[in-house]
Amino acid sequence: MTPPGSRPFDLLVAGELNPDVLVSGPDVRPAFGQVEKLVEGIRLTVGSSSAITACGAARLGLRVAFVGVVGRDLFGRSMLEALEERGVDVASCRVDPDLPTGATVILSRPADRAILTALGTIEALRGEDLDDALLARARHLHVGSVYLQDRLRAELPSVFTRARRLGLTTSFDPNWDPTGAWDGGLDALLATADVVLPNREEARRMAGRDDDLAAAGVLHARGAAAGVLHARGAAAGGTGAGPLVAVKLGADGGLATDGARMIRVTAPAVPLVDTTGAGDAFDAGFLAGWLGGRDIAEALRLAVACGALSLRAVGGTEGQATLAEGEALAATLTVTEVRPGEVVP
Repeated sequence: MTPPGSRPFDLLVAGELNPDVLVSGPDVRPAFGQVEKLVEGIRLTVGSSSAITACGAARLGLRVAFVGVVGRDLFGRSMLEALEERGVDVASCRVDPDLPTGATVILSRPADRAILTALGTIEALRGEDLDDALLARARHLHVGSVYLQDRLRAELPSVFTRARRLGLTTSFDPNWDPTGAWDGGLDALLATADVVLPNREEARRMAGRDDDLAAAGVLHARGAAAGVLHARGAAAGGTGAGPLVAVKLGADGGLATDGARMIRVTAPAVPLVDTTGAGDAFDAGFLAGWLGGRDIAEALRLAVACGALSLRAVGGTEGQATLAEGEALAATLTVTEVRPGEVVP
């Protein structure tokens, strides 16, 4: 087995690969009845949480590969080209001739947005696309938009188990669950992941709590409990340690816990142009910091800084930070250690 430190990729991102059609302006609410309204701008940009995270990580200096599925169409070609232009290796992506590339329309106001998605190839990724030969070329596996990928989600605990046996660490970002169930094998995922990266609302819904600190604590505790069971069972994928949980709090910054510490970082005041991709930039910053050997507090500071800097431009990738930019802003952010008390899942 190739030692993790000598592998060609720091980060392998697996997930959905689709463009965003970004409609921006102060009034982007459509009016039916064949009413035509004028907006400030409409542009085709790199979309999908997974792809935006991959681009953000490459911008921060990580060696990044991507595995996903696109259709044999203009959207698919444009996405592969866009990732390559941003330094992401797409050699392992698959083209499905029978499905259209998924796409998302984002109606974006400065402080809020509405999202319309056609799945297409978004849910076509399978566990077999992540074979051992591919996994063995990376140090870390990150999977985005887990709740949009029904086929992969069911196989993901076994994929994470194989990855761990091959020497990789693992992470996932759940993103929004359109079904509203907020389960789908969640405990098995928490048991086999090293890092979990939800936003505030996702964390609360997955944990069944209305408090940020409690939600983060519950997710860690559930992962630890389920990990013990996995370690005893045939899957042998969990360690019982529980995942590191890093929660995106938007304008309130970020929160992270590894079970021993609960850390808060407040977001800086920055000009707000567009929120698209801010959470994905947070993911990229956290993973870059964590894979670079930073402790939980410093990784969280870099994550919050990267998320904040992404707000400065329209689209998910245009405002993404370089490592120097992220570190400069991170150095100004205050870290607070909080003690919420015992959290019982």
